[in-house]
Amino acid sequence: MHLYNQIAGEVRDLIAAGELRPGMPVPSETVLRERYDVSRPTIQRAMRILRDEGLVYSEKGKGTFVGPPDAPQGGRKLPRYKEIAADVIGQIKAGRLKEDRRIPSEKTLMQAHGVAGGTARQAVAHLRELGWVVTIPQKGTFVVPRAEWPKG
Repeated sequence: MHLYNQIAGEVRDLIAAGELRPGMPVPSETVLRERYDVSRPTIQRAMRILRDEGLVYSEKGKGTFVGPPDAPQGGRKLPRYKEIAADVIGQIKAGRLKEDRRIPSEKTLMQAHGVAGGTARQAVAHLRELGWVVTIPQKGTFVVPRAEWPKG
């Protein structure tokens, strides 16, 4: 059996078991590529099979979701990059990420949150826009000193 058929079958089984319900996001291409150690076209072919079967639908820039396109998307109220940024802010406030110290790398954020590099970069850019971090070229991205933390 081709790998794309196996991957489609495993996602199909998750849907049938109720682990992935209508409106829920299917794991990202990046997560599936790493999980199965396959190329992007293999994952795309598996998703095409599931779309053709009517089990999932894709929205450009948002991802692939379980069910028909009119299924309400559940489990996400914010764009994924904002969820990641909120998680990092929570870690800063809780003291797990210290001021003047590096935040996790984009690669670490990708792996921890199961997202593509662009989404991780967008989360870091959002943190910069909000004023929680500063990026120093060739050195990394650091938590700003507590006195400079955004209010609210």
